[in-house]
Amino acid sequence: MKQKLETLLQHAITCLKSEAILDQEIAPQIIIERTKDSRHGDFATNLALSLAKPVKTNPRQLAEKIISLLPSDPAIAKVEIAGPGFINFFISPDSQFQIIEQIHTAGRNYGSSKIGAGEKVQVEFVSANPTGPLHVGHGRGAAYGSAVADLLQAVGFDVSKEYYVNDAGRQMDILAVSIWLRYLEECGEVVTFPCNGYRGEYIRDIAFNIHNNTGNEYRHPAELVIEDIPADEPHGGDKELHIDALIVRAKTLLGDSLYRDLFQAGLNVILDDIKDDLEEFGVTYQEWFSERSLMEDHSIKDALQRLDDGGYLYKKEGATWFASSRLGDEKDRVVVRDNGQSTYFASDIAYHMNKLDRGFDQIINIWGADHHGYIPRVRAAMLALGADESKLKVLLVQFAILYRGTEKVPMSTRSGEFVTLRQLRSEVGTDAARFFYVMRKSEQHMDFDLKLATSKTNENPVFYVQYAHARVCSVLRQLDEKGLNRNLNLGMKNLNKLNESHELALITILSKYPEVLEKAALQYEPHLLINYLRELATSFHTYYNAHQFLVENEALRNARLNLICATKQVLSNGLSLLNINTPESM
Repeated sequence: MKQKLETLLQHAITCLKSEAILDQEIAPQIIIERTKDSRHGDFATNLALSLAKPVKTNPRQLAEKIISLLPSDPAIAKVEIAGPGFINFFISPDSQFQIIEQIHTAGRNYGSSKIGAGEKVQVEFVSANPTGPLHVGHGRGAAYGSAVADLLQAVGFDVSKEYYVNDAGRQMDILAVSIWLRYLEECGEVVTFPCNGYRGEYIRDIAFNIHNNTGNEYRHPAELVIEDIPADEPHGGDKELHIDALIVRAKTLLGDSLYRDLFQAGLNVILDDIKDDLEEFGVTYQEWFSERSLMEDHSIKDALQRLDDGGYLYKKEGATWFASSRLGDEKDRVVVRDNGQSTYFASDIAYHMNKLDRGFDQIINIWGADHHGYIPRVRAAMLALGADESKLKVLLVQFAILYRGTEKVPMSTRSGEFVTLRQLRSEVGTDAARFFYVMRKSEQHMDFDLKLATSKTNENPVFYVQYAHARVCSVLRQLDEKGLNRNLNLGMKNLNKLNESHELALITILSKYPEVLEKAALQYEPHLLINYLRELATSFHTYYNAHQFLVENEALRNARLNLICATKQVLSNGLSLLNINTPESM
């Protein structure tokens, strides 16, 4: 209906220009909103108020002129002027019933659109370091990123979902050393595990399997491993110097080939686990992009050369710096250390250059909220690479905080004390986890209520919405049990019998779905869809509790069946976009 009103108003604007009332070069934005009070109609626009100044006339007088230029349409029962010049539209009751026919005709496609016009969008999300299992904090980014990508796809964008695998750098070396030291313990060596190593049981499992498969191939005496290594923090030393020295020792004793094999063995196990975990959570990707590939194909070198050609690199104290402060960052950043090693930021610059070279029209990065300070330097890199910074959109996600009773559960990957996403799904189920994760704005803090998520009551929002779908299915089963048949066409011919207040309210909410879907997609806010589904479920449950559907009057019965089946379809469409199941019985 909003599109129909936009078409009518656009016709009026064309007429204003043809009558020389409005300059030809003015292209006003047509904004149509649903009214909050039905006494003021169904929709309203401020078009007359926004055009009053360029037209140099009174807004109410201009509103009268605009109304006079609107083409007649049977869907519009009445048009009124309100306040200083708002134009209110009253939709005819008969046209409101058409939404039920539209839903049945469009089916799974109801609500989708082509507003994205095939624009290529890359959505990169989760991208957790493959140093351990995904925890409940990563789960929120996974659910949010997946929902954003699927919403954009639904409104016509060409979306590619991508995971950036940080398979290079210091953290991965710490992982490899952690595995090696646990492997040495499997060999019978007595080593003191570094306080800065990865301590989870999964490290012991990986080390056990490596030892089981390779025997003593990676074994070296413990005294040789720790000889002249700087003291660790518990012994009055520096934990960073200690772990870095162990990394050097591992590479020296094992040599490039064996170290790489050990490194890769650990990476493969953890990355495969992450892939399986995400797939079981309903999250799939078109691309798993390797950071290491940027080093191997000289992309980092090429990216830095491009920055240098633009005059954005300089040398200081033996390091190479990117003059990002000239492009909006708070300070300049090192891209090559004095030891010749490129920084993580240099990899990030090369990665974004790769995204640009792949021809994406929009690049959406979904990061944890703790990466907020990283945004200006990445924008600076985009500008230095010659790109339009508006192509980059960074969306921040607060980690979910899990509580058991009143006790907050720690989530430190390094210490190994964390609740994994897999454990959460096992406890509350994938549907509840995904629903709860996107129930609020991504940048808002979230306390995950385990007790609520597992309850089978109307207080549990995912149960409440799914129960509405199941209730419609129950009515259809009762229809069959009573030996009655559903007559779709008869129901469509008698939609005007749906004149109860609960029915009209439900129809109004059903008609909102396409605009909610579009808004949720374009604003990257899947919680808007969650809010809508909860509103739709509430309206349906209220209707269910107030009226019988399988009434004796065949015309009314089939009209009501068409209405509740349209409700079932929209619930299914919305939940499916969030990758949440639609049970037929509960």
